[in-house]
Amino acid sequence: MLINQKKAGELLRKYSIKTPKTIIFKETEFNKKIKYPVVLKVDSPKIIHKSDFGVIFLNLQNKEEVNRALKTQNTILKMNNITDYNFIVQEMVTGTELIMGMKRDETFGPVILLGIGGIFVEILKDTSMKIAPLKKKECYDMIEKLKAKKLLEGYRNTKKVNKDAIVDVLLKLSKLSIDQKHISEIDFNPVIVNEKKAIVVDARLIENGS
Repeated sequence: MLINQKKAGELLRKYSIKTPKTIIFKETEFNKKIKYPVVLKVDSPKIIHKSDFGVIFLNLQNKEEVNRALKTQNTILKMNNITDYNFIVQEMVTGTELIMGMKRDETFGPVILLGIGGIFVEILKDTSMKIAPLKKKECYDMIEKLKAKKLLEGYRNTKKVNKDAIVDVLLKLSKLSIDQKHISEIDFNPVIVNEKKAIVVDARLIENGS
């Protein structure tokens, strides 16, 4: 079963995994205070991949833009007969996109994945994997095995990212995976990393038996 975003966020905070400032709400009008620009998303057990449903709106600059996007989201939800949902507003984070994840193997236990994210995911399929529990050196090795690691080292006009921050998230993901045996699959996509920090922007956690 897919764990809802509120519970997923609580679990990530328990392991001190950084996430953007997030507001979860049910109302069809947004009137909360938050720093712009923001992202608007939908959380529903019926929606596994949000981008496939067209319910992600990026770079919204003010409350009016959020509310216009909410109307579109409501239309999409009604068209797909989705009634169990919450809306999510998150502060925008800039940087290089990575993916991290875990799959629980019957033989080896939790296997941790790191890869280049964004538009490069499907094209490059550039990932590295190791079995948890991870040590710090193994995390750095995972980064070094990425074919496109130059993207993390200041390629052309991009800034060099904080590799220590990537390692920090990998170690925490590893510990979470070892501790929380009821979770069969974890998908952090994207993880935005810049010169200062690494932030998990979207997390999908699946419990055993689903």
